[in-house]
Amino acid sequence: MTRPVIWGAAALMLVAAPTGAWAQLAVSANDGKVRLVDGVVTVVENPPPDTVSVISFATGAPRVVATVRAPASVVGPPQSVAVTPDESLALVTSAMRIDPANPRATVPDNRLTVIDLKATPPAVIATLEVGRGAAGVSINPAGTLALVANRSEGTVSVLTIAGKTVTVGPKIALGEANSGPSLAVFTPDGRSALVTRDNDHKISVLSVNGSQVEYTRRDISAGLRPYGIDVAARGDVAVVANIGPGAGDADTVSVIDLRASPARVINTVSVGQTPEGLKISPDGQYVAVGLVNGSNKPRSSPFYAERGKVIVFQVRGSTLTRVAEAPIGQWSQGIVWSANSRRLMVQNMVERDIQVFDFNGRRLREIARVAVEGGPAGIRTAEPPARR
Repeated sequence: MTRPVIWGAAALMLVAAPTGAWAQLAVSANDGKVRLVDGVVTVVENPPPDTVSVISFATGAPRVVATVRAPASVVGPPQSVAVTPDESLALVTSAMRIDPANPRATVPDNRLTVIDLKATPPAVIATLEVGRGAAGVSINPAGTLALVANRSEGTVSVLTIAGKTVTVGPKIALGEANSGPSLAVFTPDGRSALVTRDNDHKISVLSVNGSQVEYTRRDISAGLRPYGIDVAARGDVAVVANIGPGAGDADTVSVIDLRASPARVINTVSVGQTPEGLKISPDGQYVAVGLVNGSNKPRSSPFYAERGKVIVFQVRGSTLTRVAEAPIGQWSQGIVWSANSRRLMVQNMVERDIQVFDFNGRRLREIARVAVEGGPAGIRTAEPPARR
């Protein structure tokens, strides 16, 4: 089941050996089934397998150290990957698969793949069934619990993690079946989680007690189609990307005050068309937002742009201040930061690569490109440890 791409013995040892610092690896899920053809998502005839790339992101130039075959999907937020805090496991969801009755179409999928990152080489150790349209996935700070948002059935699946064993537990119903749960993220204390619902424009609050997860019936209103979401390691704020209806209008990012009781939106800023990728830096000082920017539209559209863009905002309390931006590729997806908050990686679906930027607090400078097998559709590192 595996197709490792090894860049020398040292790279293999980096993947296999225990790591002493957080965010040494980034894991990219790559969709091989679809391509963008003049603004239309098109199923590839006789497509290659979807893949997962394990990328060394510790020092020097990021590089792919292994590639594993596993189902993936560009549908849903680009947080369709989660990595345990000790970087031993990766969980990868597949929201869509090719329709067995029509190879030119896709239908909702329910698979979640468990990848052993410590194996030599990394390997698939389990394929589980969660819910229809399995999309965003997150792991709690203790590495013992995972939540999967099932976009096609209005639920969140609860999974327990014990060593290398991942077990599917109950589902939490949220609103109607078409409410569109997209991504659940934990707070740093592990006692709560926030779930975006892009089809009915809500963010649901879950309570977490051990392996018991409950919907509190508290919903937060941010903007049109809340999609990607992230929580600062300090636990004081969350940021959510409101991707809107995709009609060419400028979309927004909202700041949620998590220390308020109850938690609530306290600021919303305009960012541009379709904020797909979104990630707070580990030091909590910045948030990077990746804009599709009309690059996924037909060339004849008045809203078409040749390239997307990544914008970095400084976070000061509830205020987001734009400090840097740079052009990226087309139909760009996920974003991750390095552990020192000095580098960014941004996925480009059309180019089938990942751009690497240096960030000095004032500007972004592209320093590398990392090619992957398939369209990079979701990416994650281990989440940063809680900060005070």
